[in-house]
Amino acid sequence: MLRAALISNDNEVLEHLENLSRELGQFRIGRKFHRQPTESELIQCVRAYGPEVVFISLEHVAEAGDIHSLLEKASPGVQLVAVGRYGDPQVLLQLMRMGVREFLTLPVNLNEFEQMMARIRAILEKHPPTTRSSDLLYSFLPAKAGCGTSTIALNTSMAIAEKQSTSVLLMDFDLNSGMIRFMLKLENPYSLLDAVEHCDALEEELWAQLVTHRGRLDLLHSGGLNPHIRIDPAQVRKLSDYARRNYQVICADLSGNLERYSVEMMKQSKRIFLVSTPEIASLHLAREKLAYLKSIELSDRVSLIVNRFHKRSLISKEEVEDLMSLPVTMTFPNDYHRVHRSLTSATEIERNSELGKQFSKLADVILERKTPVNTVTKKRFVEYFSIAPAR
Repeated sequence: MLRAALISNDNEVLEHLENLSRELGQFRIGRKFHRQPTESELIQCVRAYGPEVVFISLEHVAEAGDIHSLLEKASPGVQLVAVGRYGDPQVLLQLMRMGVREFLTLPVNLNEFEQMMARIRAILEKHPPTTRSSDLLYSFLPAKAGCGTSTIALNTSMAIAEKQSTSVLLMDFDLNSGMIRFMLKLENPYSLLDAVEHCDALEEELWAQLVTHRGRLDLLHSGGLNPHIRIDPAQVRKLSDYARRNYQVICADLSGNLERYSVEMMKQSKRIFLVSTPEIASLHLAREKLAYLKSIELSDRVSLIVNRFHKRSLISKEEVEDLMSLPVTMTFPNDYHRVHRSLTSATEIERNSELGKQFSKLADVILERKTPVNTVTKKRFVEYFSIAPAR
């Protein structure tokens, strides 16, 4: 079913198209304008809803040309259908010169309408609309539960949102043990599951109810514990498409269980931050997950983060890199007391602390302002790891 927008100040035309939508089920109306929208209104409609076809009635022929020009700027490939009561040859010629290829005469001949929709679908399959969207989508994947991944994802997202005028969305995809709602004491009754459920009809008014705002950071928490909930990967794609159109940076806090929807989210991601601690059990699972990501051709997107690291760790950074055959992108110090204070006060970790500064550095990496220099490894640690007792 195609996503559609309607533009008309003729209520009869609007009613006719709404009836067609209900009866034939070939398009879903996501936005209606009772007058010609301004450029900013049309751009917002494209970002929020992503229409594939726009119907416009011809009170004035020039308006169709204006709308066509605006759509070509905002989302090349969106199909424009002019709607009128009379198929005047001069009007049709003007429309063709403006680039409008489809004209719908009222009352509608159903056979002609279905042929028109078939042509539109064929064009969209070959040349789908290209809406300006962000490619800065990042997944945070824990090697095992309790690695502190949610703390890193949340505080890094907050740090990104503080950088100039960056709009950021953090989504908690851990449906069984999501921590974002608890960490910030969020009271919004709506959750990620509601966003997924309405992924075909997301628009700005509904979205404003789904997310919780913290400055420039918007949050979608995972909701209450419900182990029976399942998310279809196609729903994740639609949700991420909406997010890309409306935010500069999107972060996803994953469960680490490699659910199908989590894998889909990682496929959508520019980088996958695999979070481990410098402990054998955590590193073992990190290596297992890296091997799996390699098997589905995602390992080239993985950046390794070592949390709760200190210089006297039993396993050094070089040994971690040797074991994982992957450079450590960044380490985060073990600062239990600051993390505890942050949780009890539902606030971010102080930016001037050593831990807080690392979140700011990772924010710069995500915004592509700078990249940490990775250490070239020479030591071998695999033999040490291989003598760990079997479970």
